[in-house]
Amino acid sequence: MGLPLLSLIVFTPVAGAAVLMFLRSDDAVRRTALAVTILDLALCVAMLASFDTTTHEMQFTERRLWVPALGITYALGIDGISALFVFLTALLGSICVLASWVAIDRKVKAFMVSLLSMQALMLGVFCALDLFLFYVFWEAMLIPMYLIIGVWGGEGRVYAAFKFFLYTLAGSLLFLIGVIVLYFNGGETFDILALTAQDLPFPVQSWLFFAFLIAFAVKVPMVPVHTWLPDAHVQAPTAGSIILAGVLLKMGAYGFLRFSLPMLPEASVYYSTLMLSLSALAIVYGGLLALAQDDLKKLVAYSSISHMGFVTMGIFALNLRGLQGGILQMFNHGVTTGALFLFVGLIYERTHTRSIAEYGGLMKAAPVYTAFLALFTLSSMALPGTNSFIGELLVLSGGFAANLAVGAAAVLGALLGAAYLLGMYRKVALGPASVGVRFKIRDANARELAATLPLAVFVLWVGLYPKPFLNIMDASVEHLLVQVHAKGSGQ
Repeated sequence: MGLPLLSLIVFTPVAGAAVLMFLRSDDAVRRTALAVTILDLALCVAMLASFDTTTHEMQFTERRLWVPALGITYALGIDGISALFVFLTALLGSICVLASWVAIDRKVKAFMVSLLSMQALMLGVFCALDLFLFYVFWEAMLIPMYLIIGVWGGEGRVYAAFKFFLYTLAGSLLFLIGVIVLYFNGGETFDILALTAQDLPFPVQSWLFFAFLIAFAVKVPMVPVHTWLPDAHVQAPTAGSIILAGVLLKMGAYGFLRFSLPMLPEASVYYSTLMLSLSALAIVYGGLLALAQDDLKKLVAYSSISHMGFVTMGIFALNLRGLQGGILQMFNHGVTTGALFLFVGLIYERTHTRSIAEYGGLMKAAPVYTAFLALFTLSSMALPGTNSFIGELLVLSGGFAANLAVGAAAVLGALLGAAYLLGMYRKVALGPASVGVRFKIRDANARELAATLPLAVFVLWVGLYPKPFLNIMDASVEHLLVQVHAKGSGQ
């Protein structure tokens, strides 16, 4: 296209944040932030329209020397594994602005600047081809996310923000140590593609695998380093929860795909049973925790732990169906759980309570709201015809092929998902009308529908015609499997 497209995608939100600094009106800030995120989304659509699905090679690459003495470069590029998540990040960015239009009524400019900065850093993570640059984006994300939770969150926002920051910082420090070790053992380069081509000794791979595991497991999050997530979700504003569920959790799984599997193939194969067991634990444990919740936001937060267990199971099944399902489920989870957190936020704005016991009869008071809530609830429980069904089916197929017991545990987790999701919807939408809620509910308005409809489209599009999404990733997934099994057979 003759343009540094990925740089434009990554830094358009930064330019937008700079413009916001000179605006005085909150309405102007909101409108400008929305325009910036829509422009960024349009650039991502142009990127996907020009994406070559027949090759596993990095596309739209950009390289500039940054710190020559250390071999650090400003290098961007995407393949079939990262392309979908670049698009998802931009899509959810515009939805977060719409979700915050009324909910954020103080320090609006600072909030939108934080939101756009966060979007730029997340996009940078998915586009970076230099390990040092990746780490800069990865670590810098902590700052705007900490502010979004700590400044605009609920009553316990300071505690939740500190807990989020400390957990993720601890993981990031281990990741930094791993990056340094990888640099000196991989030919003193930060080039991700060059490091992928290295053949590291198994003891080094093994050490790096666990250093990366802790860093990525905190982000996913995997049991037992998951306890920051419910607090962060409950206290975060609606946009913060959408970002956490829709994008931030994907970065841990993306780390496994970009670093652990291709750079540490022997260790990934050797420890795959451990990873499958931890995934099964997350699926069942997260489902049981969600089943016990009365707080609507906590229920969706704990369901994320269970659903992300399906993602890591698919990744470490180390077969084509599992990997396809894991990556597709990462995208699906961002769409569906992002939508559920959006709806939790909308209902909270109307009632100022998240207690499921205090809701009831919403179908009569808000039929449009509850119709969309039904769609996203059915998607979350992987009903055939919805996006999550395709991803979960592929993951289960790959999981059973890799380990029968792990596959059986995943089926139990799916049954638990149906139990807590249907139970939640029955109480909220179909139960007896609550006197405390009945007169406060209004149906979804045009702005809320504008935020909801794109997510509903992807629920049905992926569920009924997943081929375009699978085509984007196929060549890269097949190449990754060849790398893992060719090099991983040595141990």
